[in-house]
Amino acid sequence: MLKKNPDLHGNAPDNSPVALILIDVINDLEFEEGELLLQHALPMAERLSALKRRAKELGIPVIYVNDNFGRWQSNFSKLIEHCQEEPVRGKEVVQLLAPDDQDYFVLKPKHSGFYSTSLDVLLQYLGASRLIITGMAGNICVLFTANDAYMRDFYLHVPKDCVASNTVEENEIALKQMEKFLKADLTASEELDLEQLLRETGKR
Repeated sequence: MLKKNPDLHGNAPDNSPVALILIDVINDLEFEEGELLLQHALPMAERLSALKRRAKELGIPVIYVNDNFGRWQSNFSKLIEHCQEEPVRGKEVVQLLAPDDQDYFVLKPKHSGFYSTSLDVLLQYLGASRLIITGMAGNICVLFTANDAYMRDFYLHVPKDCVASNTVEENEIALKQMEKFLKADLTASEELDLEQLLRETGKR
């Protein structure tokens, strides 16, 4: 489709059929059961950091889709600063996954990254048809976002080692749901061939 403003007025200069989405990784984890989630989130963050680095080397845009923690005036920069500089549970996770200046950020008020956000419009202008969905929690926000992406006819990849929930059992159930009902590819991050994904969608 020919667009009058193909780069969203300069706000989405990238063009890629594949996009990497990081859900709720900028998080202080200062809530009930946050300690449980941290046990799984930290090793997940180490693997996701490596996946993000590979994606950026290939020009795949990175989109942070983050909760607003119930405050519509939430400031993403201040949230990052809070998580990196104060003694909070999620500090190491945020340090591993802190966004770069070129990354995109979408604020979400509810579980799904698509509900009442600009994610749809951003993905349209990026030209993305294939999403790599990662982050936490796997059985809530990742699952809800993947469900909404599936209903919008995106091809889905949910690397099973880049998703974390409070327990292994909850995470595995969510992954199986996404694989069975949302047709998500669960290939682990190290085995995920990003260049092949780009070739399959015609970029390379």
